[in-house]
Amino acid sequence: MSCDFGLNFSNHKAEETAYLGLGSNEGDRVANIREAIRRLENGGSCRVIDCSSVYETKPVGIIEQPDFLNAVVRVTTSLTPLALLDYCQAIEHSMGRVRTMRWGPRVIDIDILLYGRESLCTERLVIPHPEMLKRAFVLVPLSEIAPSIELTPGITATEAAERLDRAGVRYFGRLD
Repeated sequence: MSCDFGLNFSNHKAEETAYLGLGSNEGDRVANIREAIRRLENGGSCRVIDCSSVYETKPVGIIEQPDFLNAVVRVTTSLTPLALLDYCQAIEHSMGRVRTMRWGPRVIDIDILLYGRESLCTERLVIPHPEMLKRAFVLVPLSEIAPSIELTPGITATEAAERLDRAGVRYFGRLD
């Protein structure tokens, strides 16, 4: 079964590895993350190679909301970074995400953390993700599936995760 989100994702290039952060704090959070992963793969534009464990975390910014479940997936894609952003946002929208406030509750959030070795800074997208090195809820699952990936010169995902306070990141379980 293929998902058609009504968008043209013809902006393709050679296949690249990307890391995506997924989060949910509305409804059945585990089911939401599973469904987002299924849609990433079934749309035909990404192939999920690996998925971290799921971690439960307190919200950032607006703290008067339910806790999040977070995970990171490694995908391969032939989409360009901006086309991948469009694809991820189409999945979010199709799952019922409504962007009403920054850092507010959401059914699903899909962030592009890394896209190959590319650096990109546009109005719509910054890669590597600009807040990644400050967020244990991103670095802990990222370091689980890509411990030695270099995030900044000389600093791996594992080293970056070890530098942060991980107290608010609780192991929740596996999606398998």
